[in-house]
Amino acid sequence: MPRSLCRFTFPLLLGALLLQGCTLSRTQIRRADAVVAATVDHSTTCARPDHCAVPSPLRDAALQALAASTAQQPVHVVTLLDDSEPALAARINLIRAAQQSIDVQTFIWDQDDAGQLVLDELVQAARRGVQVRILADQLFSLDNMDLLDRLSRVSANLQVRLYNPTFHKAHTQPLEFAAGVLCCFMHFNQRMHNKLLLVDDSIGITGGRNYQDRYFNWDDDFDYVDRDVMVGGPAARQMATSFELFWQHKRAEPLTHLRDVNQRILSDAAPPVWQPPHYRRPLRVARLQQVAEDPAWLQAWLVEPTLQTGKVDYFSDMPAKTAKPDKRRALDFTHHIMRMIADARREVLLQTPYLVMSKRAQGIFRRLHRRAEPPRVIVSTNSLASTDAFAVYAMSYKHRKRYLKKFGFEIHELKPHAPGPAVDNQLANLGMDTPELPSETASPASASVARFHLLGSRGSNNRPAPLLSEGRRFGLHAKSIVIDDAFAMVGSHNFDPRSDHYNTEAGVIVYDRTFADQLRRSILRDTQPENAWVIAPRQAVIPVLSDINQAIGSVSEQLPLFDLWPFRYATSYDLKPGCQPMRATDPGFFACYAPVGDFPDVALSPKLIITRLFTAFGVGAKGVL
Repeated sequence: MPRSLCRFTFPLLLGALLLQGCTLSRTQIRRADAVVAATVDHSTTCARPDHCAVPSPLRDAALQALAASTAQQPVHVVTLLDDSEPALAARINLIRAAQQSIDVQTFIWDQDDAGQLVLDELVQAARRGVQVRILADQLFSLDNMDLLDRLSRVSANLQVRLYNPTFHKAHTQPLEFAAGVLCCFMHFNQRMHNKLLLVDDSIGITGGRNYQDRYFNWDDDFDYVDRDVMVGGPAARQMATSFELFWQHKRAEPLTHLRDVNQRILSDAAPPVWQPPHYRRPLRVARLQQVAEDPAWLQAWLVEPTLQTGKVDYFSDMPAKTAKPDKRRALDFTHHIMRMIADARREVLLQTPYLVMSKRAQGIFRRLHRRAEPPRVIVSTNSLASTDAFAVYAMSYKHRKRYLKKFGFEIHELKPHAPGPAVDNQLANLGMDTPELPSETASPASASVARFHLLGSRGSNNRPAPLLSEGRRFGLHAKSIVIDDAFAMVGSHNFDPRSDHYNTEAGVIVYDRTFADQLRRSILRDTQPENAWVIAPRQAVIPVLSDINQAIGSVSEQLPLFDLWPFRYATSYDLKPGCQPMRATDPGFFACYAPVGDFPDVALSPKLIITRLFTAFGVGAKGVL
């Protein structure tokens, strides 16, 4: 190791080890608890037994399903939340309809409009008497000390805990991030990726969305194509059991146990005042709040699409997964997904933002493809032009040949300006009364401050690679699977090594053909030619040279390092005008599809160069990308 690097690394490691042991004393925690107990707001804004809950057809339908259920014949109401505005409006409606409790679990909680809106609604629910608990993964959530100080005392009915805090702090500085990676990689790298909003233990929302503008089409430059499912009925009790396990786990730390928050509370004995949110786009927020209580809008966007089904299961990895990754029960959700795929007979339809397969998943798909009559495997994922996790994409790019030849994948990569997501946003806005006013302008993209993050974003505010084209961009974040048109899963699991071995994941499996058909059509829409490029082998123009190129490329791909061969086995294709979509194995494919390059629409930039470097040298990081 170079001497200059040693001078930097050793002090960093020493400091990290010291920080790791810097837990608060019981006396410090008791002092902060005493300050909170003495200054927390015990007042309520409602004296009614229902805590002034608003009427909600969503909650009512869930209670009816619970009443009609038996142990042998469960009844559920299930709503696929593909569109962004209905997904956010459903959350606001349920929070306002809560009469006893609200439990929220998430990986990211930002302080932009969407994050502020949901947080303020939860505070108002607590103030009217509802018991509210918030459990957020620490790394990308609520890291403002002023905010956490206010949350600790805004209401006696509101509790906040942060999961797996780095060095027992709410806010992680860049050097602390690096120190965490160097000194305590396994502990630092194990995150709570579950997403859940549960109301009165009767109805819950789970899926891929975090609390950030990007997940609700509220970012002016880059938004996610994402998906949730809303479930009312007995599965909500499974959600409640899972949340309680996480809430009581030793890694879920109360605010007074965190060193920086504890210090702030002790230095600020006067109770801080909860200020109304300051929204960047207040008219848009007000419109969303209005439709969240509009019976006609709720009926059209959330009640009519709801299905009544039978069996529904909520699965979650246990928090012990992070401490005991070899224990079977700890990986309950992960193992169940693998069994679903292994049992497929006709078709596996998979949508994931990160096409990086764990060894177990590779083995399952390899065995499926070796069958005499293998199931069709259709994959919807990101292109480099649509992803903000460019280092992760490099591993997908590296193994294209394996995916196409050994697993039989039909891969469709999302275009950055795909019209499908844009139409969703426009249609949702049509259901709102007030048009967007031109005077409400957005802040420039440069105003977004990127957080330090390892190997790409995967949850930070980093922007994707620059493009040759202009316009609003979309990236895929939905994680869903449909097996044989019979049952379907919507959740947080990315079907990658990180989701398999590190993060805790959760999701809903619905055993209903109608729901499976809804989800299948939703995913397939994202694979249509106007929305995605097709990944297929390069056409053999000069047979001998093409064979030599493929042979060298195969050897290069298998090398643990130095995968430098620039001519890859596969590339991206776009459908020619006048042609109909077809599979890459169809004899007429090359007549109807034109190659558009390995990284279509991506401009030369440091991120493009880093993608190439990770393809060549980053295989060792595959497991944590």
